[in-house]
Amino acid sequence: MADTIISRCEAKGLRMTDQRRVIAQVLEDSRDHPDVEALYGRASAVDPRISIATVYRTVKLFEEAGILEKHEFGDGRARYEDAERDHHDHLIDMNSGEVIEFCDPEIEALQEKIAEKLGYRLKGHRLELYGVPRLKG
Repeated sequence: MADTIISRCEAKGLRMTDQRRVIAQVLEDSRDHPDVEALYGRASAVDPRISIATVYRTVKLFEEAGILEKHEFGDGRARYEDAERDHHDHLIDMNSGEVIEFCDPEIEALQEKIAEKLGYRLKGHRLELYGVPRLKG
């Protein structure tokens, strides 16, 4: 992905205030799937004037513009990631809440095959697996 969240916001004509730029940069730098509270903590560390309400409004704006993708992994918190990231699926650890990204060519091929068998051409999908660590021993 050559462009940034900020450049995509500008290309879509969104007004980019200094605080929105900070939030966009925090999102760009995130390697996890932060919720609004985590984004607020990170953004307010950069600019203490940012309010949680500003983070909520900005995330909603970015999501509506197709910049961010919202995920709800069953823990009651909406989490976000860049909508332009390379395709991947998610495994959610139900004990810790950790979200593990993965891409498996066999799963991708099977999904295509299923869609074709049912008379469809697959245009997209989202796969979320939920599990707990296996006991060692």
